[in-house]
Amino acid sequence: MKKLLSLLIITLFFVISCEDQGMFYNDSSYPEPFSGDQYNEVTENPFLDVTEFPISTFSIDADGGSYSNVRRFLQQEAVLPPVNAVRTEEIINYFDMNYDDDFSTSPITINGEITSCPWTNGHKLARIGIKGKDIDLTTVAGSNYVFLIDVSGSMSSPDKLGLLKSGFKFLVDELNDDDIVSIVTYAGADRVVLDGAPGSDKIRIKQAIDDLGFGGGTAGARGIVTAYEIAQSYYINNGNNRVILGTDGDFNIGVSDQEGLIELIEDKKESGVFLTALGVGRGNLNEGTLEQLANKGNGTYEYIDKTEQLLKVFVHERNKFFTAAQDVKIQVEFSPTEVQSYRLIGYANRLLQDDQFEDDEDDAGEIGRGQSITAFYEIVPASTAGSANQPSLKVNLRYKEPVNSTSNLLVEELLDANLDFNASSSQQKLGAAAASFGMNLRSSSYKGSFNYGDIEQVLQSVQLSDPHGYIQEFKELVQLADRL
Repeated sequence: MKKLLSLLIITLFFVISCEDQGMFYNDSSYPEPFSGDQYNEVTENPFLDVTEFPISTFSIDADGGSYSNVRRFLQQEAVLPPVNAVRTEEIINYFDMNYDDDFSTSPITINGEITSCPWTNGHKLARIGIKGKDIDLTTVAGSNYVFLIDVSGSMSSPDKLGLLKSGFKFLVDELNDDDIVSIVTYAGADRVVLDGAPGSDKIRIKQAIDDLGFGGGTAGARGIVTAYEIAQSYYINNGNNRVILGTDGDFNIGVSDQEGLIELIEDKKESGVFLTALGVGRGNLNEGTLEQLANKGNGTYEYIDKTEQLLKVFVHERNKFFTAAQDVKIQVEFSPTEVQSYRLIGYANRLLQDDQFEDDEDDAGEIGRGQSITAFYEIVPASTAGSANQPSLKVNLRYKEPVNSTSNLLVEELLDANLDFNASSSQQKLGAAAASFGMNLRSSSYKGSFNYGDIEQVLQSVQLSDPHGYIQEFKELVQLADRL
């Protein structure tokens, strides 16, 4: 009996120790403190035969939330992230690819490259890159910001409301005098804390942020309605009109289901006001809802895991708050003589029907000023590939300028010059490393022969400007994932 009791105690101790160290993590579950987090399911795109599917259509994705959330799991929790937290396109688009700034009359440009595929012999890797025209923030027209801040009881921890308050004060320091700031909070009910303060009144704005407390339920829908009403009342023609929502996404009063909230935000986006959604915290993070609100509300989603991410969003990349183009759609036509089959890496929840491409009523993604967006296709070449001067694919891109309802068309053809991946551009290498990182984190069946060590080796040859250390940190995350 004593031996049995001792065995039970040892077994229990082992189980608890393993759970503490994340040793029982698998693709469908993750450590208990985060079991309340909610993610939408992500199913990877398969290879498609060109004879049956010669055209591929999707909306761009300018979000970066998945990368910083993955970073939180790796750095702060020392566990691999749950598979549905990994959206590979957001891993890729976290980085500034330093694409060419040579703009003519268009607010965005296209570039591309085809090389050998580093993780599957015999395959090709096609990159499509777009960039929004940058802006001088010292001469820009005024901004109309509404800070919509969740102050419910679930926001009480320092990594939630405390972190958001620091971030909003970073943005206040960047305001021009003629900018306008309003603050709306919501818990059991919504409240207007600040109504149309000028950017010159930084002390009063910061004091209002510092005074925010927490408690009560989460009537997020009512807060959204009030925030958009205030944004419209101070609307600046040809300016930056934006609601910045900060929350853990735990809506539980009034309209609280994902479908109802999306319907609400789709209606509000017609006002011409853009949305930035900031997710914070852990344990009850409703990331699936926040990411979809941003997708449907003419905006972007970011996850805030630490102060450095606040600086990235509110200071270093504040130009992204200013929209270069909206409803940006990409339609790729593949040559059957050059391409046998293809697979779009990521963008699984951004796919469009082919006939949606020319329909200006259909919503798509936005790109900010100076922002780069990248998409990759893995290609199986046709047996007849290699025809002289025959493009492998044609990229058609439609976009609307922020104040227009009619789209414009850009076209770019990509030729396969049999370029080896090792001789490719730094943009190709960084993007491919990020794509492979996402696939490895997901234990994807498409990840090929590449492992974390191979990704790290590719990153050593990337020579892009990295003033804030994002690429260097990426190298460290790859090493950390490898150890885990």
